[in-house]
Amino acid sequence: MDFKSLAMMGAAFAASIVVIGAAMGISRIGVQALDALARQPQAASDIRSSMIVAAALIEGLAFFAIIAAILVLFLA
Repeated sequence: MDFKSLAMMGAAFAASIVVIGAAMGISRIGVQALDALARQPQAASDIRSSMIVAAALIEGLAFFAIIAAILVLFLA
């Protein structure tokens, strides 16, 4: 096996781990937000905005990691 095939395999593995981790993180945010809304319905707007910001940060990090993996695929 040469370096390029190992880099491609590693990039594909890293991208899949990132996608799984981001999906788990965003789903956990949703679960916790629904739990918080059930306990305190009057704070719905604050909880919703915090949830959207946190999900956007996780999604941005996931996009960054996927772009890095794609760069490894094409530049290795």
